[in-house]
Amino acid sequence: MAGNDHDISTLNSLIATTLDSVEGYREASKDIEGGRLGALFSDRANERTQVATALQGEVSRVGGSPAQGGTLLGGAHRMFVNLKAAVTGQDKQAIVNEVERGEDHIKAKFEDALKDDALSSAVRAAIEAGYGSVRAGHDQMRDLKHALEATH
Repeated sequence: MAGNDHDISTLNSLIATTLDSVEGYREASKDIEGGRLGALFSDRANERTQVATALQGEVSRVGGSPAQGGTLLGGAHRMFVNLKAAVTGQDKQAIVNEVERGEDHIKAKFEDALKDDALSSAVRAAIEAGYGSVRAGHDQMRDLKHALEATH
C-alpha cells in the first residue's frame, strides 16, 4: 500500500470535494424550493454521488480506506450559501452564483489532479471518468448563471 499512498491521498481529496459538491447541490435544491432548478440540483447531487462512489471504489481497489465525508471548507461554504439564501430571500440568481462558484472549485481540483504525473495510470483513468461529470456540471451551471444574468 505504501506505493499507493499518493494515489490514495489524491483520490481521497477528490472524494471529499465531491461529497462537498453533493451536499452543496442538496442544499441548493432545498433553498430553491423545487421546480426545474430544484430537480436539476437534485439530479446533479445524485450524479456526484455516483462519482464519489466510483472514486471510493478506486481507493479500495488500490488498498486504501476511502474518505467518507466532505471537507471543513465545504461545510463553511454551505453555511455561507444558507446564510446568503436567507438574506437574499432565496434569490435564484444568488443561489446559482454560489453553486457555480462551487463548480469552479471542484473543476480546478480535478484539473490539478489530472496534471499530476505521479499518479498511476489506473487512478488517472478513474479521475478522468469523474472529471467528465464535473466538467459537464460546471459548464451547465456556468451557462445557467449567464442565462439568469441575461434575464435581469
